Amino acid sequence: MAKNLVIVESPAKAKTINKFIGKDYIVKASVGHVRDLPKSELGVDEETFEPKYEVLEGKEKVVSELKAAAKKADTIFIASDPDREGEAIGWHVLSLLGKDATKVRRVLFHEITKNAVRKAIENPTDLDMNKVNAQQARRVLDRLVGYKLSPLLWDKVRRGLSAGRVQSVAMKMIVDREEEIKAFVPQEYWTFAAKLEAGNPPPFIAKLTKVEGKKAEVANEQDARKIEAALKSGSFVIETITRKEKKRSAGPPFITSTLQRTVYNRYKYPVKRTMQIAQKLYEGKELGTLGFAGLITYMRTDSVRVSNDAIGEVRQYISTKYGEDILPEQPNVYKVKKAAQAQEAHEAIRPTSLEFDPEKIKDFLTREEYNVYKLIWDRFVASQMKPAIFDVTDVDIQNGAHTLRASGEVQKFAGFLAVFQDSTEEDEEEKAENERALPPMTEGERLALLDLETKQNFTQPPPRFTEATLVKALEENGIGRPSTYGQILTTIQARDYTYKHDGKFHPTQLGSLVTTLLKQSFGDIIDETYTARLEEELDEIEDGKMEWTELMREFSVKFRKDLKRAEKEMQQIKGEGIVTDEFCENCGSPMVIKFGRFGEFLACSNYPECKTTKEIAKGDAAEAGDDTIICEKCGKPMTLKRSRFGQFFACTGYPDCKSTKDPRLLKAGLPTEPQPPCEKCGKEMVMKSGRYGPFYSCSGYPDCRNIRKIGGGMRVPPKPTGVKCPQCGEGELVERRSRRGIFYSCSRYPKCEFAMNNRPVPRPCPKCGAPYLMEKETKREGHIELCNNPECGYRAPIKAASETPVPVA
Repeated sequence: MAKNLVIVESPAKAKTINKFIGKDYIVKASVGHVRDLPKSELGVDEETFEPKYEVLEGKEKVVSELKAAAKKADTIFIASDPDREGEAIGWHVLSLLGKDATKVRRVLFHEITKNAVRKAIENPTDLDMNKVNAQQARRVLDRLVGYKLSPLLWDKVRRGLSAGRVQSVAMKMIVDREEEIKAFVPQEYWTFAAKLEAGNPPPFIAKLTKVEGKKAEVANEQDARKIEAALKSGSFVIETITRKEKKRSAGPPFITSTLQRTVYNRYKYPVKRTMQIAQKLYEGKELGTLGFAGLITYMRTDSVRVSNDAIGEVRQYISTKYGEDILPEQPNVYKVKKAAQAQEAHEAIRPTSLEFDPEKIKDFLTREEYNVYKLIWDRFVASQMKPAIFDVTDVDIQNGAHTLRASGEVQKFAGFLAVFQDSTEEDEEEKAENERALPPMTEGERLALLDLETKQNFTQPPPRFTEATLVKALEENGIGRPSTYGQILTTIQARDYTYKHDGKFHPTQLGSLVTTLLKQSFGDIIDETYTARLEEELDEIEDGKMEWTELMREFSVKFRKDLKRAEKEMQQIKGEGIVTDEFCENCGSPMVIKFGRFGEFLACSNYPECKTTKEIAKGDAAEAGDDTIICEKCGKPMTLKRSRFGQFFACTGYPDCKSTKDPRLLKAGLPTEPQPPCEKCGKEMVMKSGRYGPFYSCSGYPDCRNIRKIGGGMRVPPKPTGVKCPQCGEGELVERRSRRGIFYSCSRYPKCEFAMNNRPVPRPCPKCGAPYLMEKETKREGHIELCNNPECGYRAPIKAASETPVPVA
């Protein structure tokens, strides 16, 4: 009979640990929190801040099982996660055990491996009440804000709204960015890019940088044309050539926020999904003959520290696989941020063992798990490699009073880039434009002008936040903690405060309104600086430097004062709406924005005499244009409607005419005209919208379930390129199409998964002799060809047949 009880949070974690310890232990899961503040009341004494906890609904059976197991055990080990939340879960369990609580010990491990688990059980400690109090302070703060602000918003705006201490600050950042965009006034500027040719190939691009020794700032077309004429009539002469070496160092292993951002940029996985995948990798996977193992260290961490054992293992791996020349003499050490010093005992996110190579265990992981694990593996290995080295050449070219600069960058030593490159598609294109070799040149050499691009530009407003950039902004401002970011992003979308379009956050009218009201009444609390200071104070509580009730008292004084004023002064929107500059098409009264259970809408202010309502266009519907859309079947106007799949345009002749249009087609300019009849039953095909986008469906549904993809639905066979697959050497690279566009992959897929984005062409590289080149279109260089061999660096424009050098004086 087992003498010891081990309590963890999740059944999956329990299953893994159970395989590592002997028969003297029984492992039970609390299945997350077992106690919390009550849902039906505040649950906090507003004078002493003493919380009133109760067993969560549905957890009674779990609690009774834990109590029964605790009575039989000699020792109880709390093995919840090594963070504040895990410490609090352990404390709540201990609080429910009664007299058996005296048998409780705390065990900590940052990876679920046999050695880590056994070592932790051999070296137990006590629960850290400072961590518990830090979590308790955060929970009580959030409860006070949520339970006091939400009823206020129900009274002033609409029932069902919520406000949160951190979510409201995140929402404020989105709304502030939207206001910046609306207030932005574009400024005109002109740029000049000369395509030049020296005595040796290839041609290259030089950009105007100075006019009469000062920075080139050309604000109008009149000045631009003068410079254009001067450049075309003048001579291009090389003035100076500067050569230098540049190093680019590897980044540290992932912490929670950098993992979230990188996975989103690379694979577009939402932050919440990334954390779910990482949780599974941490808790363990069945790996066939390798057994059951946790694959990564704990994924909620702000620390970049790595254990000496792990550093020794990865250095040995690098030396064996990549050679001594890529291994630094001493291990790379990364500085721990001030905010992460409270977690210095934690490690960065890394593989638990380099025995579990991603390719070796790929068959035991889902595609998502493999993608995330491979990123963690590559980033960790790269973090202990030498920097990449580049030879950089800057050439200053004089043409009268005008100075142009051409820059070339060639990779001299791959270093960590042989394993990991942290970049988006946009970064790759910009990097590719910069990382190109210039031809051999000498100072005083005259150059031929092939082409001169004189381009009008306008400054751009700051971009809207994506999940990745919002996480970065929250982290940089010290708001929340990486473990909470997923929930923050989920909440602000679930409350109709914001929506995502093309991956970017847009505030709704409701979100902007609520944020404005909160800024007016609680500007000192819904503030980035103040929220960041609260996070620092929570860290001080965890470090034992501050009492949690002291923080609560300071906050309560400020909050009560603002709340009292808001109850009297906050604008009343409920029942009245927000007046707009739009007028009712039926009675001419002003239209107002109102908020219902299904979101915001326009309503006539003359209600109930006039009951006209309209949808507020969002996303693709807003970008489809303001012109009236006419039904192609009956000629009547179409109006914007909403279904569970989103907004769509419907004919006002309904039910006599049931024509609809998808805003995504109108925005993209895709055909919306009637389709040929159904090839199965001969009935009309009508356009519908589903969760994966628009499609054509037979009007005979449900008797006929034929559907047709937009664009005809005919499957296009892969097009051969004539290039042999460089990975397997058996298949041929063929052109395929996906939702994201054209790509090229091996004809033997899925046996061979080689794929690339650039078009391969069966021409050998003139520099290194590689069997094929790639063609690519860039904004800066136009149509170019390049070698896929990273050590070669060949890159050259593809000349049109009629292109000849322009003679210079």
